[in-house]
This record gives sequence, C-alpha cells and structure tokens, in this order.
Amino acid sequence: MTVDAIKVAVIGSGPSGYSAAIYAARAMLQPVLFAGFQSGIAGGQLMTTTDVENYPGFSDGVSGPELMDRMQKQAEKFGTKVLLEDVISLDTSKRPFLIETQERTLYAHFIIIATGASAKRLDIKGTRDGELWQKGVSACAVCDGAMPLFRNKDLFVIGGGDSAMEEALFLTRYASRVFIVHRRDVFRASKIMADRVLHHPKITVLWDSVVEEVLGDSVVRSIRIKNVKTDTAEIHPAAGVFFAVGHEPNTAFLNGAVQLDELGYVRLIPGTNKTSVPGIFAAGDVHDRKFRQAITAAAAGCMASMEVEREWSAMEMGG
Repeated sequence: MTVDAIKVAVIGSGPSGYSAAIYAARAMLQPVLFAGFQSGIAGGQLMTTTDVENYPGFSDGVSGPELMDRMQKQAEKFGTKVLLEDVISLDTSKRPFLIETQERTLYAHFIIIATGASAKRLDIKGTRDGELWQKGVSACAVCDGAMPLFRNKDLFVIGGGDSAMEEALFLTRYASRVFIVHRRDVFRASKIMADRVLHHPKITVLWDSVVEEVLGDSVVRSIRIKNVKTDTAEIHPAAGVFFAVGHEPNTAFLNGAVQLDELGYVRLIPGTNKTSVPGIFAAGDVHDRKFRQAITAAAAGCMASMEVEREWSAMEMGG
C-alpha cells in the first residue's frame, strides 16, 4: 500500500455523499469528503429547497440546508474530514488514484463519486435565483408539490417529455388545475404517458406556447404565456411553476475517468455501485436517472460505502 494515500475519498456533499461518508467513517475508513465550493454542488440540490416534507424522521418537515447541515455534522462526528474544495481532475489509470483540486493533490485507494445532478432551468424572468425561485418556482413536483402553497391552486408545468407528464400527473393530486406549457404542437413524451395527460380532466395543455415571465411578490401570483404562432400573450393566475426540462449530471469534471452513459450519467455495473473502473464507485443522482430523491440518494451512498468497506477489508487481508 502507498503510505501517503487516504483510504477513501468521497466527491460530493448531498445526501449520497454525506451518507457514504457517515458509513465509511463508522467503518474506520477515515474518509475525506470534497464538498465543493465554486461548482455549486456543496450540499447538493437540497441547499435550494426550502421545505423537505418527505424525508423520514421529520414529521414537521425540515429545510434542505438544515438537513444537509445535520448530515455533515454527523459525518464529521465519526471522523470525516470535509474539504470545501472542488475536484478538478482525476487520474484513474493506476491505483491509488490521483485527485486534484485547486488547493491540493492527494491519492486515494477508493473513490465514491456523489456529485449529483442539476435540474435544468430555462432563463425566464422571475424564475431566477433571487427572484421567485423556491418561492413557487420549482424543478421537482414530487419534492415540493404537496406544500400548502400549491394546494387547490392553478399550477403550470414547463416541458413536453415524460418528466413533464409525470410532474403534471403528480400535481393533479393537489392542484385545482394543472397546465402544461409546451412550445410545440406535439409531445416528445411516450404515447402512453401523453395519453394519460391528454385524457386527465384536471390537465390542460397550452400548445405552441412559451413562458415569458413569472410574476409575484413574496410568492408566485401569475404567469405570462405567449403563443409562438399567434404572437399573443396572456397572463394567467398561478401559484406554482415547475420546470420539467430534464437534469444534467455533474460529471463534466470526470473527463473520461469512468464510463458514462449517453446522457452523461455514470454507468454502473448492474446490481452494484461499481463504475467501469475497479475501486471507483458512484452514488445518488450522478447515476440515478429515475428516482432522484434525497432518500434514494442517501441509500445509494450507504450501499457504495459498504461495497468499499468490503473491498478494503479484502485488500487488507491480501484478497
């Protein structure tokens, strides 16, 4: 073994990263966690979520930043070293692996990639950070749709793929009406999902339309929508606007270090959290294209860390 190599590095600091670190630290693997700083991954997507009501153990809900702060403190309690640094490159050609940040270079026998994914947002006036983002504007209906703010109100979903269909159908449980705003006259979604939407009594599709602006004060109050064919705009009352235009995995920094799928998500060996490179694992939204929930990300972090522990024990025993 290389004397100056750490046992395990965790890259990323959302629910998957912190959970991986907690399990690794309790297994005496002395993890170093790169929480990120400039890249926006520090704490993950929950850092921009006001109320988390579906994470077990918090019957009254918990803010996203508070949940991440608790996870970080728990990881540190058991011995995780947290660095507010971005990993800018990896050399996975040989072990131990070389990890570089702007501040340091170090080696690790094992790596858990947990950098998550970022919800895509269109640049629409009123929806940006510092405007009405997380004040009625969201990118996750499953996360936020049940909030009192949205109940029995008119809600709008932007998109035309399967994700938009799923978001709209989910919101019908709480909204009085759901409107899908789509710039074309046909959905990209699968036929079965489109049919469900088109036959739902609570859903109205605004074809050939784009959102020009979201209006409000402390929360969303209305939305201005333009028909791209007639070039006319109308203002509709609204309590919520949900982006459903896809996610982008935070994998650009990997630069070929591990195998990615066609959308840029880390590809795993089926039934494991192992990547294409032995000794490197992935957890959470960085590989999960389907669920993208805090609890599933945390579970993946646990699984990745337990796989690392088994391999570390085997390596120590000469296996």
